[in-house]
Amino acid sequence: MSADERRHGPARRHILRAGAVAALSAAGLAAAAAPGFTAPGRTGAGRPRIEFGRSQEALLGGAYRAALDNLLDINTVTYDPAEYNQTGLMTDPPGVFIRAGGGYEQPWTRDASVNSWNAASLLSPDVARNTLWSVCRRQDDGTLIVQQDNQWWDQIIWAIAARDHHLTTGEHEFVTDAHQAALNTLRLNRDRHFNQEYGLFEGPAFMQDGIAGYPSPPYDPANGSSFVLDHPDTDKMMCLSTNCLYHAAYLACADMAEVVGDRSTAGELRGTAVRLRTAIDSRLWRPEADSYGYFIHGAGERVGQLETYQEGNGLAFAVLCGVASPSQTRALLRTTHRQPHGVVNVYPHFSGFDDERPGRHGVIVWPMTVGMWGHAAAVGGRVDLFARAVTDLAGLQRPDGRFWEIYNADTGAVDGGWQNERQWDSEEDQTWSATGYLRLIHQGLFGMRFGRGGLRFTPSLPPGWGPVTLRDLTYRDMTLDVTLTGSGNRVASATVDGRRTDTVPAGLRGRHHVRIALA
Repeated sequence: MSADERRHGPARRHILRAGAVAALSAAGLAAAAAPGFTAPGRTGAGRPRIEFGRSQEALLGGAYRAALDNLLDINTVTYDPAEYNQTGLMTDPPGVFIRAGGGYEQPWTRDASVNSWNAASLLSPDVARNTLWSVCRRQDDGTLIVQQDNQWWDQIIWAIAARDHHLTTGEHEFVTDAHQAALNTLRLNRDRHFNQEYGLFEGPAFMQDGIAGYPSPPYDPANGSSFVLDHPDTDKMMCLSTNCLYHAAYLACADMAEVVGDRSTAGELRGTAVRLRTAIDSRLWRPEADSYGYFIHGAGERVGQLETYQEGNGLAFAVLCGVASPSQTRALLRTTHRQPHGVVNVYPHFSGFDDERPGRHGVIVWPMTVGMWGHAAAVGGRVDLFARAVTDLAGLQRPDGRFWEIYNADTGAVDGGWQNERQWDSEEDQTWSATGYLRLIHQGLFGMRFGRGGLRFTPSLPPGWGPVTLRDLTYRDMTLDVTLTGSGNRVASATVDGRRTDTVPAGLRGRHHVRIALA
């Protein structure tokens, strides 16, 4: 969520009446600060606790606790049902949802999706469900769809988050409605924004709503607007991150179609996903660089040209969304550039930017991007790169424990970057910065993989970090204590309550102990 999107808010649906949002958020924050506050959606339950080896406890454990505070206390707030419950599917209790951050009182479509997918569906499932439904509406015929706005390219990640929510929680009623909303959104965007010639979806890159995220062209220096679509031909770009997300969305919709018994639609969606992956590979993969390019110009003087910049989110999504093959994954993990404080949005600098004046969406660190990249490194088997991403993100922590929106890639200082010839702010208490770290811990370090039948673990434990124990983790109807020993990502032994297995069955209840030894 960027300040660019907030400034373009009049074209979006969720614009709260002045004063109402302040009062509602103040009420939520006051409740969060009250003694004995329990995260909504986990009534009567505590929050998980993590214990690292002595050398890492202060840095990594402290960042984990601060991330929980950000998500479950600071940014879990009350909402106005008349404004947000357009579907009729939000519930009270809990009566709260997850806002985008301290500077952004609304959830926004992409932030709601990312925060649920990163961590909230596991840690606060009732609140995550509310948050996902808060960015949907009913069409004139009563069917569900993701809210329609002027940033269509960031809508489809909702489908991925919805599928993850179902796999994490097992909520069958939710998946029935979510399948409808996701499929309607996918079909509408394909009708409006699919380029038949290239076999790719058109539109800017994921979260790159600010023009500082693009070279010239499409950036027009004579145009004073920061919003990407105000610059020529930006609606026709075909970007790596956006198309990777569409690939995953097709697979997510196919999975949900199977759950609701629509096997014909599931097969059709999987076939379309295969064709999209083939188009991404043929149009965007750069064999000479062992990596993917950023985007293809769909119109204008450079029509058909591939821009070869490195897009951090796009490369991460290529792995996480199942686009990159195993050999491509190994290659891009080896070749991706990292700045001193993390993998950046786009590298190298565009003309007009440099280390002293980094672009707001360019060579600058968004912690959410680092979280996605680090998870991709773990999935790709690079424990060393994963460890660097975790320590990068944890090291950006200020003494007050807050997670900010954007940081300088060279110095690690809080820095909103440059755009339209001025330096912008970086907002405090950014939710997806915190949930990006939680993603690294839960899905990277512990390797949590949620499925219909239960929870599997494929950990990545860097040398010297263990033993690591995650206690009091609530998963469905059970509470888990999970301990990792050794190092690496090869499981030497795994037990649940002393029995050899790497899967916690979904139907268990009560407290259970998981021990995984790595070698």
